[in-house]
Amino acid sequence: MDPWAVFEQAMTRHKQGDLMQAESLYRQLLHPYPDHGVVNHMMGLLRAQQERHDEALPFYLTSLKTRPGDPAVLLDASNTLRNLGRPEEALNYLDAVLAARPGYLEAMSNRGNVLRDLKRPAEALACFDAALLLQPQNSAVQLNRGITLHHMRRFDEALAAFDRLLADDPRHPMAFGEAAWSALNLCDWNRVAQFAAEIPARVKDGITKIQPLTVMNCNSDPALLLHCARNLASAMMPKPSAPLWSGEAYRHDKIRLAYLSHDFRLHPVAVQATQVLETHDRARFEIIGLSNGPDDGSQTRARMIRAVDRFHDVRTFTPRRIAETLRALEVDIVVDLGGHTEGTCLPALSFRPCPVQATWLGYPGTTGADFIDYLIADRIVAPLSEQEFYSEKIIHLPESYFPTDRMRPVGPVPSRAQAGLPDDSFVFCCFNNNWKITAPIFDIWMRLLRDVPGSTLWLKDYGDRAAEILRREATARGIAPGRLIFAKNAPLEDHMARHALADLFLDTQPYGAHATAADALWAGLPVLTQTGGIFAGRVGASLLTAMGLPELITRSPQDYEATALSLAREPGRLKAIREKLAANRATAPLFDTKAFTRGLEAVYETMLQSQSRSL
Repeated sequence: MDPWAVFEQAMTRHKQGDLMQAESLYRQLLHPYPDHGVVNHMMGLLRAQQERHDEALPFYLTSLKTRPGDPAVLLDASNTLRNLGRPEEALNYLDAVLAARPGYLEAMSNRGNVLRDLKRPAEALACFDAALLLQPQNSAVQLNRGITLHHMRRFDEALAAFDRLLADDPRHPMAFGEAAWSALNLCDWNRVAQFAAEIPARVKDGITKIQPLTVMNCNSDPALLLHCARNLASAMMPKPSAPLWSGEAYRHDKIRLAYLSHDFRLHPVAVQATQVLETHDRARFEIIGLSNGPDDGSQTRARMIRAVDRFHDVRTFTPRRIAETLRALEVDIVVDLGGHTEGTCLPALSFRPCPVQATWLGYPGTTGADFIDYLIADRIVAPLSEQEFYSEKIIHLPESYFPTDRMRPVGPVPSRAQAGLPDDSFVFCCFNNNWKITAPIFDIWMRLLRDVPGSTLWLKDYGDRAAEILRREATARGIAPGRLIFAKNAPLEDHMARHALADLFLDTQPYGAHATAADALWAGLPVLTQTGGIFAGRVGASLLTAMGLPELITRSPQDYEATALSLAREPGRLKAIREKLAANRATAPLFDTKAFTRGLEAVYETMLQSQSRSL
């Protein structure tokens, strides 16, 4: 058969999505012409479509032997290198493309994405700006430019970028959610209110993709949150195929338990979970760690790796390959630690590689995924009465679902002057992220500053623009802007130590403190919370219950405000609570990692036994 006719037939099959037949025809051509540049290029594209990037790269390299400097091959090879977690090499290829074709918009845009991967956002932004000069209304470039500005904490510019994208493309699936997220981080509450009013319709329109964390800050309707999560989960489902685990029962001496996470790094999930990994009963469990996130070289990552029996760095793996790894390891129970957060591992679990698949800790809500069997929670954050709002089966730990690490170091306590705080002030504190601060909670805080003369509010520093807006909002409520003080980023042990300088930690709503509340309690700082309407707003209550401090749990905004004011005005009462917190730290369930781990293991055994009975 004429080779050209075979190639035409192969291309037709490829365009039709019949990859198996296309590959057969390409290989028919490669047999007599193994170095053919175009056919090798097409085989590389085919492998990339299958997300088999490690197999795609050799085809591209072979193509470049006969077509050196071909911009199309270099561009596709750079995409594969990026997917393989080799951004420096991807950047070199893109530089070569742009040297040959300076106005190649796709290469310029891709270069911006790679530079963002390399944590070089200013250079990435310059690439996106250059690309938009070539094509001002390119929605992909506009989106990535906005995301880059957000990563740089230039939230006002990010919001403006997403607004422009929405004006150009009102039905863009990502622009609305990204704009709302930037408004939340900016504490632009007028815009947040506008977005919040649109969110229910946007979640239900079948087009817009909004991250549930954004919705949680604007709406406490659990049915809406389930709908939102299901939208994302459904997009992760693989093309129809048989599940990787086909129902067979494993017969291992120990339960093979895998933790799958993007956060084997200096991150709250790692900080909270590592001692649990170290404490697992090795007579009953074999602990496996799989990380699809970056190697930050931190001591936290090193300790986490030491805490597992086997560790697999899968950051260059496609979701299917991660799933195939879990299946090959014959993992009995896989625990996702991230849910719908950065670097989500859920796409890998959509291939159903394990008999039992659960989610825990890193994401406060339902995943909306029918391939996740269990949500590990407690009776406060996710009561069984709310099961209808969870796609997973809720299973409870005996106390709080939230683990802690008794080995967390606390450095020497600085002086108030060193931390930028007045010596004689009552210091209200909240180290939550800016996006958790809402207008109603800020109103309460400002009334507390008004009613407690000389008091200050100590917040996390999220950039000059966000601080400027919060100070402006304080002024509008009659509070001198200087009474808001912003804590710069600090090493973890120094951050832990400076908690001692505050008098009372004020939680937020509708999305409350999680790791930040646990940190404050470990450092000896009382946390005042209000029980919220959703999982994300009840974690403080869960922690305080397990800490034996229910008196710091309030039930309404009015109760929250009155209690905070009472504690600020009654130093003896607050001193007694501090002393109780210090005493309970040694005995309360919240910091009993051994008992927590035994309870978690009992939950794992229950889940596995339930699955075994269903076979």
